[in-house]
Amino acid sequence: MDLLALRYFQAVARTEHVSRAADQLRIAQPALSRVLKRLESDLGVRLFDRRGRNLRLNSFGATFLRRVDRALAELDDGRRELADAVGLEHGRVSIATETLRRLTPMLTAFLTDHPEIDVRLAEAAPAAMVRQLRDGTLDLAFASQPLTDPELRSRALLREEVLLALPATHRLASRDRVAVAELAGERLIVNRPGHWLRVLTDRLLVDAGVEADIVCECDEPTVMVDLIDAGLGIGLAPAMARAAEPRVSAVAVRLDHPDSFRTLSVVWREDAYVSPARRELLEHAVRFFRAATA
Repeated sequence: MDLLALRYFQAVARTEHVSRAADQLRIAQPALSRVLKRLESDLGVRLFDRRGRNLRLNSFGATFLRRVDRALAELDDGRRELADAVGLEHGRVSIATETLRRLTPMLTAFLTDHPEIDVRLAEAAPAAMVRQLRDGTLDLAFASQPLTDPELRSRALLREEVLLALPATHRLASRDRVAVAELAGERLIVNRPGHWLRVLTDRLLVDAGVEADIVCECDEPTVMVDLIDAGLGIGLAPAMARAAEPRVSAVAVRLDHPDSFRTLSVVWREDAYVSPARRELLEHAVRFFRAATA
């Protein structure tokens, strides 16, 4: 068993597809298959269930993958720690979030102060962020819903009220507050499943016993506001995002529910190596959002 075999196994375990993994690793598929068979022979167990060309990680493979992820993450942390110590390269930090829109001003200010730091950005679903934090490919995640894993720690950066956005001519537009139960029968414009705002919307509706009448699922906040403004439906919107769209006539009304808030948090793996770049970005984010909400 060697380090390269472990990295090959990790790639195949994530894709559950030899051809795709071979393309990612830039090696020939037969060579990758031989490495996997040799690894299984060394371990004395099959790591995948095979059905034709398809692979499925079995219980042995899932157990081994957890250990491999931890081992490779430790080795990668060690390499980065040595690089930082001897100054072989500028600092690098990899981050992910559900949507980059809320982070753009913070990151712009950070890169203005630290142009030498290489910041890598990605949009990702919560499950992907948890996986990447655990395997060390991600330094920090910015999430508006809990990332549940015993190895992860978080710090709240921002608590923001979530409002109900309606066309100006809507029957509820003149109200100061609206109960969630009053949304029964309304045409709803929502985010796709998994997005924090969709999770919140679904939870509030279920709590109120309201059956959702979803007429549109989309990912773009500006598109959602445009559709609401055009009278095609109503939907939830963060207070700050709504304030940033002065061009539209849609009205924002408070929801009469104690959980109509979102908390933006920064999340990291507790035992991961803390590079100077990661430390500086984390501290910068805390200062930035503290000043923004003061």
